Amino acid sequence: MHRSPRLAAATALGGALAALLVPASTPAQARPSALPTVTPTAETAALYDDEAGQNSNADDPAIWRNPTDPERSLVVATAKEGGLRVYGLDAKLVQSIPAPAPPTAEDAPGRFNNVDLVHGLRTQAGRADVAVVSDRGNDRLRIYRIDRSRTGHPLTDITDPAVAPVFSANQPEINEQRTAYGLATWRDKRSGRSYALVSRRNRTQLALLELTPTEHGTVGYKKIRTLELPSSFRLPNGTRWSPCAEPDELPQVEGMVVDPGNGVLYAGQEDIGIWRMRADLTGKPVLVDKVKEYGVPGVYDKETEECTPGADPGYGGKRLAADVEGLTLLQEDDGDGYLMASSQGDNTFALYDREIDDENEYEGGFRVGHASATLDGSEKCDGAAVLNEPLGDRYPRGLLVVQDGHETPAVTDGAGGDREATGFKFVDLGAVLDAVDDE
Repeated sequence: MHRSPRLAAATALGGALAALLVPASTPAQARPSALPTVTPTAETAALYDDEAGQNSNADDPAIWRNPTDPERSLVVATAKEGGLRVYGLDAKLVQSIPAPAPPTAEDAPGRFNNVDLVHGLRTQAGRADVAVVSDRGNDRLRIYRIDRSRTGHPLTDITDPAVAPVFSANQPEINEQRTAYGLATWRDKRSGRSYALVSRRNRTQLALLELTPTEHGTVGYKKIRTLELPSSFRLPNGTRWSPCAEPDELPQVEGMVVDPGNGVLYAGQEDIGIWRMRADLTGKPVLVDKVKEYGVPGVYDKETEECTPGADPGYGGKRLAADVEGLTLLQEDDGDGYLMASSQGDNTFALYDREIDDENEYEGGFRVGHASATLDGSEKCDGAAVLNEPLGDRYPRGLLVVQDGHETPAVTDGAGGDREATGFKFVDLGAVLDAVDDE
């Protein structure tokens, strides 16, 4: 999630304090300035978060590989109230799907937040690859079949129209928008069943939903269990700490990914750090790494609607600047690879070992910088997706797609201000791996 503007000043100050308080002995690889920079090869057209742009705001991508023609693979990406966008590997738009209309004009509109894929999902019509989307506006999941034979309109909505809200009891609760937010999919190897793990906006709750086919060819879901992550933490000095936020807001999770090799879920609690837990939401979560701002006290001012941070007690991590976002998994054939996280506060990406026995050791990081005056890098990245498989001549070593929360150059709104613009950057995965290996 992009931080609210009313919290931006506090975030910047907190980041500055954290930078000043990093010990002189901190390894060079932990300092963002020492990280290598890779550049994108392409970018999508900008999305604008205003009426003229249909309130579209780039958020989260997923990469679907066409098994018969990899060069015709697709990137499926969310655009908030703008719905869903489907791009080719050249970053050109293939399909645009609007978010559902609200029940009435007074209700919250559809707002697509996160997306992930399920391969070979069982449906009444046979196995299908599908994109699963969290509709934050309606507190529901939506499921889209991917059909490679429909080149102009590859995605078709197959959501069971009878699906219930994920967290809310009724429409008034939906309108409060403590709704389905972050999302990751998972197939249980033992049972063959497919699931979606969903977080709740402004709350610490996670839900496990089983995807269920209907006799009509659609796909619904049923809730299996939920899990609550902590919102308050005991610090080494014996005090308790919660991150500063607006009243009645708890530290939420957005970025999530499941390691299919061991059924482990990684969840990014934005102001806290990265949690590791069983994807079936049983067992005890383990905090893998903390954000730098962990433990920093703050005071919320109702008049300015900002948090003023206090002195940093030094209990935070060294690699992630809040928010932690965009978790994705770089898989390798031998079982190795990386857990990748967007460190939104300092515009970097952190890589962790997939091996639990090594406690997901930090392996390095990188930035996505400007390639040219017209092809910028990634700032304040929300969502990211990586695919370590050949995708034809354009990306023979795979692809990384990252959200850019500050698309440039700026475009004026006609009233002397800038339109808020976002988009997605396409990065050659081979360049990323080379940069990390050389670090």
